[in-house]
Amino acid sequence: MRAALWLLALFGVAVAVALFAGNNQGTVTLFWPPYRVDLSLNLVLLVLVLGFVILHAALRALAALLELPRQAQRWRLQQRERSMHAALLDAFAQMLAGRFLRARKAALAAMDQEQALRQEGETPPHGHQIRALAHMVAAETSHALQDRTLRDRYFELALNHAKEKRHVAQELHEGAHMRAARWSLDDRDAEGSLERLAQLPQGAARRTLALRIRLKASRLAGRTRDALDTARLLGKHRAFSADAARSLVRGLAIELIQQSHDPAQLQAAWLSLEASDRAMPEVALQAAQRLSLLGGDSAQVRQWLQPVWQQFVELPSSMTDVHVQRLISTLEGSLDDSDAAWLARIEAAQKALPSDARLQYLSGMACAQRQLWGKAQLLLAQAAPQLQDARLRRNAWCKLAELAEQRDDTAAAAQAWKKAAQAI
Repeated sequence: MRAALWLLALFGVAVAVALFAGNNQGTVTLFWPPYRVDLSLNLVLLVLVLGFVILHAALRALAALLELPRQAQRWRLQQRERSMHAALLDAFAQMLAGRFLRARKAALAAMDQEQALRQEGETPPHGHQIRALAHMVAAETSHALQDRTLRDRYFELALNHAKEKRHVAQELHEGAHMRAARWSLDDRDAEGSLERLAQLPQGAARRTLALRIRLKASRLAGRTRDALDTARLLGKHRAFSADAARSLVRGLAIELIQQSHDPAQLQAAWLSLEASDRAMPEVALQAAQRLSLLGGDSAQVRQWLQPVWQQFVELPSSMTDVHVQRLISTLEGSLDDSDAAWLARIEAAQKALPSDARLQYLSGMACAQRQLWGKAQLLLAQAAPQLQDARLRRNAWCKLAELAEQRDDTAAAAQAWKKAAQAI
């Protein structure tokens, strides 16, 4: 469309010139005593236009000639800036390729070129960023080469250069401290890594990269509670898959429980967990077993196990055999002062799943604890041959032997003791 409009305009100009010049009888007379010169008006106009064009071209040529030294200087500056940027890009490429000596050499070359430009009074664009990034590449490569002295030196220089420009200082400052925290983690200096992360603003400290570093540093430093909180944040940020996040939180919760050395400390650790953490069968079983081992209240043990028990009763297939055996063993150890409510729960579960030998065993042990000897003997006799776990089977035969001795049934007691010995 634009070409068509230009063509129409050109035709219009041609028509106008033809109409004006074709019938133009005007003349221009020049008096130059003693001469008189008569010129056609068309010729005069043509000469004026040509003169203007020639004068304009001459002025443009003169300006271009005078501009040549400045253009040459600008070209040399652009070449040096391109060389500086190429050196920095080469440093990043060599670092990613694992050629750390070459990467550091290229980064130093970029710094030297930038410094030479500044000394000549030419400030390259983004010079402060280039200088800071080059120092960070040199620090990163020095860390890879186990040269901690040079690493720390280049790191401090990078921080100093980052402070020279306010609008880019924050990003460079945060990135430098994150890398320094990672270096401390590689050096197995967990406290140093956490100290670096503490210098970050609150928003930067909650980024996924910072949280990953904090998680590893907290675990290395033995700060399980901090590691657990960090793992929850990473799960909310979807840094892991749902299964991986659940597994990580479960492992840290179990580790926190295992670090408790008395019932009060264990109670505080249990209350610090979220409801979703306490609902995990592995966590509840570990807490209950730990409390039982530390001599805690049996009622508290049963209270912590009640959600796990309810899950097992309502959906037996949701729990593995290992978890069920741990549940049965832990409940068995807490039946000394159990009330009638728990006995009713166990009997109801046993009636709902009459083919489950583990529930028959637990119900028999509960009846024995309540001195219901006949019912206990019946349930244990049915469960003992069917139990897959050697420990539960041995305990069942031992209890049957004790009940037989109470009845003065020597033959049955001997047979039960023999079965118990064979279950080892």
